[in-house]
Amino acid sequence: MNLTNFRFETDADGIAVATWDMPGRSMNVITPEVMGELDQIIDAVVADEAIKGCVITSGKESFSGGADLTMLQGLRDLYVKLAKEKGEQVALQSFFDESRKLSLLYRKLETCGKPFAAAIHGVCLGGAFELSLACQYRVVSDDASTRVGLPEIKVGLFPGAGGTQRVSRLMQTGDALQMMFKGEQVKSLPARNSGLVHAVAPRADIVQNARDWLKANPQATQPWDQKGFKLPSNKVHSPAGMQIWPPANAIYRRETNDNYPAARAILSAVYEGLQLPIDLALKVESRYFAKILRTKEAASMIRSLFVSMQELNKGARRPTDVPPSKLKKVGVVGAGFMGAGIAYVTALAGLEVVLIDRDVEAAEKGKAYSHKLVSDQIMKGRAKTADRDALLARIKATADYADLKGCDLIVEAVFEDPKVKAEVIAQVEAAVGPKTIFGSNTSTLPITGLAETSLRPKNFIGIHFFSPVEKMLLVEVIMAKKTGKKALAMALDYVRAIKKTPIVVNDTRGFYANRCVGNYLREGHLMLMEGVPPAMIEAAGKQAGMPVGPLSLNDEVAIDLALRIVKATKAQLGPGAIDPAQEKLLTEMVETNGRLGRKNRKGFYDYPESGPKRLWPGLADIVGGRLAPELVDMEELKQRLLVTQALEAAKTYEEGVVTDPREADVGSIIGFGFAPYSGGTLSYIDNMGAAAFVKLCEKLAKRHGERFKPNRLLKRMAKTGESFYGAAEKKAAA
Repeated sequence: MNLTNFRFETDADGIAVATWDMPGRSMNVITPEVMGELDQIIDAVVADEAIKGCVITSGKESFSGGADLTMLQGLRDLYVKLAKEKGEQVALQSFFDESRKLSLLYRKLETCGKPFAAAIHGVCLGGAFELSLACQYRVVSDDASTRVGLPEIKVGLFPGAGGTQRVSRLMQTGDALQMMFKGEQVKSLPARNSGLVHAVAPRADIVQNARDWLKANPQATQPWDQKGFKLPSNKVHSPAGMQIWPPANAIYRRETNDNYPAARAILSAVYEGLQLPIDLALKVESRYFAKILRTKEAASMIRSLFVSMQELNKGARRPTDVPPSKLKKVGVVGAGFMGAGIAYVTALAGLEVVLIDRDVEAAEKGKAYSHKLVSDQIMKGRAKTADRDALLARIKATADYADLKGCDLIVEAVFEDPKVKAEVIAQVEAAVGPKTIFGSNTSTLPITGLAETSLRPKNFIGIHFFSPVEKMLLVEVIMAKKTGKKALAMALDYVRAIKKTPIVVNDTRGFYANRCVGNYLREGHLMLMEGVPPAMIEAAGKQAGMPVGPLSLNDEVAIDLALRIVKATKAQLGPGAIDPAQEKLLTEMVETNGRLGRKNRKGFYDYPESGPKRLWPGLADIVGGRLAPELVDMEELKQRLLVTQALEAAKTYEEGVVTDPREADVGSIIGFGFAPYSGGTLSYIDNMGAAAFVKLCEKLAKRHGERFKPNRLLKRMAKTGESFYGAAEKKAAA
C-alpha cells in the first residue's frame, strides 16, 4: 500500500491498526486522498487471511472534524462546468455519482466481511463520525474533550454518508432527528447511553479495548444487516411510529420556518429510509444529499460559515509584514458589564488581565462576574474548581492606572461619553509605554474622533465587542484615519487569541453591524406605528430567519439606548436623518411610560416574575389605529425586515466601511443573526441577483418611503449583472 495519511500495522493476533495522521495538519479531514487510502486499507484487510479485523484511530489530539468542505464546493463547480460542456443530464449523473462516493466507501467497509472498530479520542464529527458508524464497534475515550456528532446542518447540509440512516437505526427516531436537526455534539457517556457508541474507556486504553473486541468478535456484522433487525422506534407506519412523525413535522416547521432545505431533507430521508432495506435507504439519502448540495442555501452557508469564517479566523485581513504579537498581558479599563465580560474571555484565553475601575470595589465586582461564569460551568460539569482558581488568579482588580505598566494591549470599555473616554485615554497613556496598543470598545462613537485625544493615534484602534461578550462570536475591529498596521495586527492577534471572529471595518457612525441592526429595529418600530399588529411583526422577523423579532431584540438591547441613539443622530445630523414616527414611539415608551426593555422588566413586552413574557397591551394606546390582520401582507413584512438590513450592508460596502464581502456576510450572521440560510447580507443580494434586488427595493420605496431606495452601486450592478463576490474575485485575481 502507498499510504501518506495513514499508518498501517498488524499485531501477532492478526488485528490491524490504521492510524489516521495527516502530515502538515493539526486536524484530520476527509479528502479525496484520504478516501483513496481508506479504500486501499479495506482491500488490504480483506485480502490478507491473517488479518482478523482492523482498528481505525487517530494520531492527532482529535479523531477528525469531518469532510473538507472545500471538496464539496469543488463538486458544485464541476457540476456547473459539466452542465455547460455536456448538458444538464450528464452533469447531474456525474454530480450524483461523485457526491455518493463516500457513502459507498463506508458501505464497502461495513460489508467487506471483516469487522472494523473505531477508537475515538477528541472530536469526531460529520463524515468522520459517519465513518465510525460504519464500523461494527465504537469505543470513545472518557476525556472531557471527546465529542461525537453530525453538525452538517449548521453549514446548510445534512449527513450524506450514511449518517441519517445509521443513527436512526441506532437511536429512538425522535432523538435521532433532534440530534441531526440541532447538529449536537454528544459527550462520551450520553453517546454510549443512547447507543451511538458501544464503550467508554480511558484514553490510553481505547485502542486495546477495540483490539480485544475484534479478537472476540471476528464475524461481527452491523445490526441492520442481520436477519430480524427491528427499528428502535418500530415501523414508520405503526401506532408508535405515528406518534413520532406528525409532531416531528410540526417541530421542523416551528424551528426552521421552512427556510432550511437540509432540515427538510433530514426529515424526508429518515422517513423514507426507515421503510427500506439499508442499501436502498442509503441511495435515498444520497439522492437528497446531491439535491441539497446544489442548493443556494448550502453553497452560501458553506462559503460564509465554513470557508470565509476559517479564512478570517486565520488572519485573512492581518498585515503580512507585521511579526506575530507576543501577547501576555492585557489591561481592561471599565469593569461594568462589557468590561467584566472582556476580562473573562481574555483570562479564559490564558492571558494576564489588569481590570481597572474608579475604585477597587467596582473592579472586584467586575472580577466577580468571571467567578460567576466559571461557577456556572462547574455546576454543569464543564469545569473544575481548579480551573476557576487559575482563571481568577490571572485577573488583577485595581483602581491604580500604574498597574497597567507592562500591558501589551489596553481595551477600554467605559461609559459611552467622549469626555469620559478622553479622560481615560489620557490616564492610560500616562501609565503605559509608547508601544502599547489602545483599543476602544464602543458601539456608537466614531473611533477617529476618540483617537484625536490620543498622543499616539497610530496605536489607537476600535475593538467593538457584542453583548454578552462571553457568548457572542463577532468582534468588529475599527480602523481610525491614522490607525497603523501594528495596531491592526495586534487587535487581530488578540481577537484570535480569545477565539472570536474578527471583521475589519473602516470608521463611520455605527460601524457596520449596528447600522444594519439599527435598520432592523427601525423597520419594526415603523411597522408598529403603521398599525401592524405587534405579534405579526415578531412572527415576520422569525419567519424571515432572524433569531428574534425586532421588538424582542430592542427589549434586549434597551429601548432607552435606542432613543439616545436617535436623539444623538438628530442633534449631529439634523431632523432629516431620523424618522419622526420612530422618535415618537421611543419617546412615548421611555419618557412617558418608563419602559426601558428587559432590564426593568417593562418594554415592548411585559416580563413577569414567573411565566413567559407577553406583549404589552399599552402599545395599542401609543399607536392608535390597528390594521386588520387579514389585510397585512406577511411576505412583504418579511421582505422589509431583510431588505432594510441588506440594503444598509450594500451602502456600507459602497462607502468603503466594509471592504470584503466575506466580512459583511460572516459579520451579519454571527454578529446579529441575519438569516443564516441566506449566507449573509451581501449573499442575500447576490443570490437574488442585483437586478431583482433593485426592483424589490424600488417597489418597497414606492409603498414605504425613500429609505428603501437602492444606492448607486446596486443600480450599477443591476445594469452590468455584477455580483459582490464576482467583483471581489476579479479584484483578487487582478
